[in-house]
Amino acid sequence: MPAFQVRALEYRFYVPTYGYSDNTNWAYFENNSADKTADVFFVCPTVYFGAEDSYNMNLTDTETKANFLGAINMEKGIYDSDSRFFSPYYRQVGLNVYSMEADEREQYLKLAFDDVKNAFEYYYDNCNEGRPIILAGFSQGADMCIRLLKECFEDKDMQSQLVACYAIGWSITEEEIEEYPQLKFAEGESDTGVIISFNSEAENINDSLTIPNGTKTLTINPLNWKTDSTLADKNLNLGACFTDYDGNITKEINNLTGAYIDDVRGALKVTDVTAEEYPAGLDIFEDGIYHHYDYQFFYRNLQNNVQVRLNAYQSK
Repeated sequence: MPAFQVRALEYRFYVPTYGYSDNTNWAYFENNSADKTADVFFVCPTVYFGAEDSYNMNLTDTETKANFLGAINMEKGIYDSDSRFFSPYYRQVGLNVYSMEADEREQYLKLAFDDVKNAFEYYYDNCNEGRPIILAGFSQGADMCIRLLKECFEDKDMQSQLVACYAIGWSITEEEIEEYPQLKFAEGESDTGVIISFNSEAENINDSLTIPNGTKTLTINPLNWKTDSTLADKNLNLGACFTDYDGNITKEINNLTGAYIDDVRGALKVTDVTAEEYPAGLDIFEDGIYHHYDYQFFYRNLQNNVQVRLNAYQSK
């Protein structure tokens, strides 16, 4: 057995299964907000760095859990104006896992997804009661949302409840759409039951963790809601918002940048900012990869679009 499989199995042995009937295993569990018209199930991005022989977040680590909650708060305001908000703690993989080869990485991602799937199933069986669902996540959280669509949304009734899946900062390919009939990619501003995804980068970038060279991902431009390479001028940018761990907007810039879709790799090319102004911030990304800013650069456009799609769903 390969060494990485031994490590994964040993790690699984020592970590118990988490029960999501326990509210302490949820960062947000807004089951009593009866006035809200829909539900958001949000999956947190990566906040755990990992350590030697530690590849999945330990949910007894109070410092990392505080960062986990803070990362959710930074994006929560995009989604929750008219929706109940559910977001589980889960044993996400550490950043160190993303330096592994894909086959080795999958062992740890499977453990993370087991938690997310268990949490979603608990929410759906005990809280949803037929309400419209918005799936949302960023980075690793977006990966988890796409996995949920693949594994849980074969059910036609569940498909009919999906307003949209905002899987920002991760790739989704045409091959995946063909393999899983329940996956549908957005074609415009207001279609429902679809995936919304993009990955921001500078015009000179041609390779990244989220879109490796040789891969083409499906993308929709959050400024003009087109899937072709039409340039969206920065005047379409309703507001870039930079938020803190309490969810407060600490800085807002109208018309920060335009963007267009690269028709080779499907990356969202950001036209009016520089890597010096907005460095990557993580060693796994080179400067010019604006992964960290995917939500922040297009905050108001995304916030507005959530309401547009929810209104379209409710008017059907």
